[in-house]
Amino acid sequence: MFTRRDLVIATFALAVGASVGHIASADSRPPVQQSTLFDWNTIPVQQTSVGQYRQLLRAPTATLDELEMHVTTLNPGQTSHAPHKHPNEEIVVLASGKLEVFSNGKTQVLGPGSVIFNASNQMHGVKNVGDVPATYHVINWTSPGKSPDTSKGAAGSAAAPSAAPASR
Repeated sequence: MFTRRDLVIATFALAVGASVGHIASADSRPPVQQSTLFDWNTIPVQQTSVGQYRQLLRAPTATLDELEMHVTTLNPGQTSHAPHKHPNEEIVVLASGKLEVFSNGKTQVLGPGSVIFNASNQMHGVKNVGDVPATYHVINWTSPGKSPDTSKGAAGSAAAPSAAPASR
């Protein structure tokens, strides 16, 4: 039989354990991204089987679980990968070249300066239909509570596949 003393000790132990666990998990998170400048000439280039990839940023911010930014250069006739979808949203800005964009059941060819918004859980993909490389910037974010470590089963952050980065 539990006494009042046992209940007080158990409650105290649970409170201390929860506090220590919270502190430990807070310490294991990466630091919040501060304002940053990215000089194009200093960004490392990774060659892929379909072009090039430059990772700019992948980190939490003051308002997001994760902000991921990268630049993909896709060779003529290449796709980054098959159309796909994910819970996070993203913006793609086409800097140069010509892309055939599949977005939520529709296909359209876009040129330099065009912007693509990929909404949550809608199919999307791109193919370079031009005769020169196409370069585009991807801004991909995971809203609070939607990252894989805070929402069961959510695939919030897109990892760069071997050929090229996701949705890119």
